[in-house]
Amino acid sequence: MIMIKKLLLLFFILSPYLFSDGHIFVYHRFDDTRYPTTNTSTKELKREFEYFKKHNYKVVPLIDMVKKIKANEKIPDKWIAFTIDDGFKSFYTHGLPIFKQYNYPFTLFIAVKYTEKKYKDYVSWKQLKEIAKYGDVEFHTYGHGHYGQMSNEAIKEDMDRGLVLMKKHLPDIEPKLFVYAYGESDERVKSVVSQYNFEAVFNQNIGALNGECSDAYDIDRSALVGKAPFKLYLKFKELCGVSFEQPLTYPKDKMVRTVKITLEDKSITDAEVFISNNGWNRVKVKNGKIVYHANKRVKLNRIKIGVKVKNRIKLMVLSK
Repeated sequence: MIMIKKLLLLFFILSPYLFSDGHIFVYHRFDDTRYPTTNTSTKELKREFEYFKKHNYKVVPLIDMVKKIKANEKIPDKWIAFTIDDGFKSFYTHGLPIFKQYNYPFTLFIAVKYTEKKYKDYVSWKQLKEIAKYGDVEFHTYGHGHYGQMSNEAIKEDMDRGLVLMKKHLPDIEPKLFVYAYGESDERVKSVVSQYNFEAVFNQNIGALNGECSDAYDIDRSALVGKAPFKLYLKFKELCGVSFEQPLTYPKDKMVRTVKITLEDKSITDAEVFISNNGWNRVKVKNGKIVYHANKRVKLNRIKIGVKVKNRIKLMVLSK
């Protein structure tokens, strides 16, 4: 009896770290080995789906997650949602049959230009109508450009062009959700996109969704490409009350010298800071403040800065 009480006590102490928030996953290509960084084999897809099924995860339509966030309601721990970006034909030929087999809902975000101009690797408008019978079709820009490098006028032109074409070819679909190309955005880009009154906007950062503190216009999605560590992703919880203060723009000399982050939870004393190409680094937190003199060089034109406290995580993107 004493042992049982001890185990129960340990369970309640550890429970915040054993169970995670809801998660959204993003796929791109399926069985297309030409592009390994964005490809998922159907064998791997089935392995993931079998795991979710065996461990009683509930796959819900993406809009159900959005409704919870907008209502500031807790998202159940075992809720997950699937998204597919760009509109590659390999989803129609290889991925969709498996989604149908498992009866899993999904949301496909299309980069309209490639369908409109009939690029051979992308779905047609006719195929999109077929896909829409089984899942939701939403908007992912017209030309898949780097919005951070485009003027406000160019962003609006791209958005308007894509939305007009969707209305023309898919008149029964009114886009409610939007994904930034490459997951890239900043405050200026967000202000332009906000004019379109989408119900929610998504990035492509590893993370989780609490629901009660999630931002409906900057929702995290974890990419499942290759043999992704999806079991690790499922352990993550959303780190609430994070303010990224430095850097806020991509470093011109590719040196991240100092990272400054403020955490709302003043009781936190230890954390880890992430910088692309440099991994996670342990840091001390004083009165909710992180000041990490990194002096780290980055290589990519799109980098991520992040903070993690135990299994709670939050990331941001900076683009050149």
